Amino acid sequence: MSASENSPEGTPGSPYQKPSVFTPQQEKPPGMPMAVWLVAGAVVLVLLGILIVAGHKKTEESKGVQPSAAYAASLPLSKLAMSESTSLSGGKSTFIDGVVSNTGSSTVTGITVQVLFKNDEQMPPQVETVPLMLIRTREPYVDTQTVAATSVRPGEEREFRLIFESIPSNWNMQMPEVHVIRVETK
Repeated sequence: MSASENSPEGTPGSPYQKPSVFTPQQEKPPGMPMAVWLVAGAVVLVLLGILIVAGHKKTEESKGVQPSAAYAASLPLSKLAMSESTSLSGGKSTFIDGVVSNTGSSTVTGITVQVLFKNDEQMPPQVETVPLMLIRTREPYVDTQTVAATSVRPGEEREFRLIFESIPSNWNMQMPEVHVIRVETK
């Protein structure tokens, strides 16, 4: 018999050796160092900050009447017509349709209008500032898109639609005034 066969259980050299309490633990495979996690977190925070700042474009939220844009004289609005629609949920939409013509020499890539809903009560009109939306299709329903999606070249006429969900109750039900207050050209 060899020495290992004669040794009792738990002694060195025994096939039935039990782990010792004081045996050093085996090293675990290294994971991601804490510095890598901190750098990754900082990058995510910086990107989030950039997205938040970029998402908050400064817009002029003036409730008062603004002057017409310099190029507005080259963008006459004609054939204005109003209509209304009631949804199944009881909401009411008011539409102003018309035609915008570019009689100037620049291609227009954006138009913002102010619409003045007057009343007969000697109160200031409700002023709505909205982007002019061009009609893309009429079938099976009227679909609109921004002027930026399809610019208006010199000499072109395009149909447009303005949509309003909330009109003041004291509106005099007459055609509101529509003014071009901002124009983007290229």
